Amino acid sequence: MARPRPAAGDGCIPEPMIPGLSRRRLLTAAAAGFFGLAFPKEALTQTAVQAPPKRAKTDEFSVTEPVSVEVNARPLAGFDTRDRSRTRFGALEFRSGLVLTSRYRGFGGLSGLRLDAKGERFIAISDKGGWFTGRIAYRAKEMIGLEDVEASPMLGPDGKPITARGWFDTECIALDGSLVYVGLERVNRILRYDFARGFTRAHGEEVPLPPPARKLPFNRGLEALVKIPKGQPLAGTLIAISERALDAQGNILGFLIGGKTPGQFSVQRSEDFDVSDAALLPSGDILLLERKFSWLGGVGIRIRRIALKSFSPGAVVDGPAIFSADLGHEIDNMEGIDAHVTPSGDTVITMVSDDNFSMIQRNLLLQFTLVE
Repeated sequence: MARPRPAAGDGCIPEPMIPGLSRRRLLTAAAAGFFGLAFPKEALTQTAVQAPPKRAKTDEFSVTEPVSVEVNARPLAGFDTRDRSRTRFGALEFRSGLVLTSRYRGFGGLSGLRLDAKGERFIAISDKGGWFTGRIAYRAKEMIGLEDVEASPMLGPDGKPITARGWFDTECIALDGSLVYVGLERVNRILRYDFARGFTRAHGEEVPLPPPARKLPFNRGLEALVKIPKGQPLAGTLIAISERALDAQGNILGFLIGGKTPGQFSVQRSEDFDVSDAALLPSGDILLLERKFSWLGGVGIRIRRIALKSFSPGAVVDGPAIFSADLGHEIDNMEGIDAHVTPSGDTVITMVSDDNFSMIQRNLLLQFTLVE
């Protein structure tokens, strides 16, 4: 989720009220709760997204035109706060992490991201209805910063910022060549952008949704999107999963949109986890990022691996947890996940957090190697 809510399990952290408390104690006492792809011109027929031109910097909170943004990055010493030398966590091996800050007041609220095939160029979405695009800089395999970052308003069918319609809470993103799909949780809509037509200045078009998807509960709507490419089961299908809209059995609702077998399915819910995002592995499996909160246990996240072939109308899909973390680790309100493969063959998992524009939360960018 993208904004504070009073109910437990909401994935948000209220502003601090008591000075002198440690960040961990504040987080435990509250709920825990990027992708301009650059390609050569000959590849534009497949991806049709380019790095934007550099823009003049600005400090305005909201923008109506693309602007350049300077982002500072502080590296994390390790992922386990109790043992910085530890690198293995379930099926993941920690590579590097960054704490991202900016003087640009509109930077934050990062609720989804997609990377190019090299894991360099990115598009991220802010839950306030904006794009952030740029490039991750590396030293060897470690991330060291963000470069060429640009902020842009997300435009609606009329060419005006979607926030002018009262549309925001942009929570999830998916790609299909030059097409970018964005899920808007509170209004239960999906917009499709063709980045071949103006990059982040493209106008969004509404994607027709099944009636149940338009009636998801307030603040528990669409939280994860994955577009299935050619050569995979369900090719051409857009998989959309709600955060915490439940079926009669208490499982999380999802939808197969388009493709040859559209319909409704459910994700087996367990241990009070809610859906945060999803990504497709090169192997064809889905990684499902989840989070939970309790007053006794604090904040937790996990990743489940689910076989793509198990998704079908009427199915209840499930898979093993391959990763979990709590406030003893460098986590926050983790909202976005993606995967890419390095030239050396490593499958890299990237996660990003949504700081809710709160002084006690952080924009984290984390990378792990998937150990098969």
